[in-house]
Amino acid sequence: MIKVLIVEDEKPATDILKYYLDNYDDIELIGAVSDGFSGIKSIKDLNPDLVFLDIHMPRLNGLEMLELLDEPPQVIFITAYDQYAVKAFELEAIDYLLKPIEEERLSSAIERARNKINSGEKADYSKLSKRMIGDENEFLNRIAVKQGSKVHVFPIEEIICFTADDDYVNIIHSSGKFLKQTTLKYLEGVLPPDQFYRIHRSSLVNADFIERIEPLEKQQYVLITKNGERLGVSKNGYSLLREKLGL
Repeated sequence: MIKVLIVEDEKPATDILKYYLDNYDDIELIGAVSDGFSGIKSIKDLNPDLVFLDIHMPRLNGLEMLELLDEPPQVIFITAYDQYAVKAFELEAIDYLLKPIEEERLSSAIERARNKINSGEKADYSKLSKRMIGDENEFLNRIAVKQGSKVHVFPIEEIICFTADDDYVNIIHSSGKFLKQTTLKYLEGVLPPDQFYRIHRSSLVNADFIERIEPLEKQQYVLITKNGERLGVSKNGYSLLREKLGL
């Protein structure tokens, strides 16, 4: 029996999924929730084999939710037509359903998911986030991070800076420091370049939180943020700051 969870914030889409899924003898619907926070909790508590996951949800969207899971289950994404989402799914060979959901398309997606589950194939959605950025005018506007059992969602304008920490990045926020498994290289490509500056190989800083830059010896500099964080500035980083801020 395949245990299925629905994470979808639109009731009509949830209702039609429930109606169609009732026709499958090998599927057990173990829950349906309407937001990403409840989705994370339900996946942890119920351990589903397959999740029908809406991409566009308020507060915490489908991709942000997946990023916070250590071992995600198999997922069939649900979305209204979005050319960048569809392109990303097809490039990564990931199943998706377009709203309104069609029974024939659902049947094909379930069959592929069934084969993956029966073969023990591990789910991997790590490349999706970057592919979902449609063009150079579209950037992240918030970042989700898990700390213990708690999930935080920070608007990017509230983040002071990011600093590298091996395979992780420290997110420095006025409420504290939070660790997220990602890279500065990835963040540099998906954050607005007129707001976040790569001032060193180990840091990205929000221009709105720059307090001052102090010289050190031998043409070296340190940047002080408004909360007192001290960040090293490389030669290229200093040139960038001079260009952007007119120093």
